[in-house]
Amino acid sequence: MKKLITAFCLTALLSPAAFAEQWLTTLETATPQEGYELAVKLSRIAVKLTQPSAEKRTQVRAEYETNADNLIAVSQTVATNFQTVAAANNYWKK
Repeated sequence: MKKLITAFCLTALLSPAAFAEQWLTTLETATPQEGYELAVKLSRIAVKLTQPSAEKRTQVRAEYETNADNLIAVSQTVATNFQTVAAANNYWKK
């Protein structure tokens, strides 16, 4: 039930206009470094889409940049995205 509520909340927050710009054309990258950079970008775009106000993002940044739990959560999100990118690249075993 909690996942359903979370999905509903995200759907309500994300307008179709938020997805108008097509920037993600592939998860394939040449190197693990590029893959990690893509994982960071995926994480940043997710924040931007859920909080479209740059002013509000700047305002709350001061709160989370000094909170160890929040910083760990950011690292976990990037790590999850990196796992996705790495799998899409067959872990760069080509």
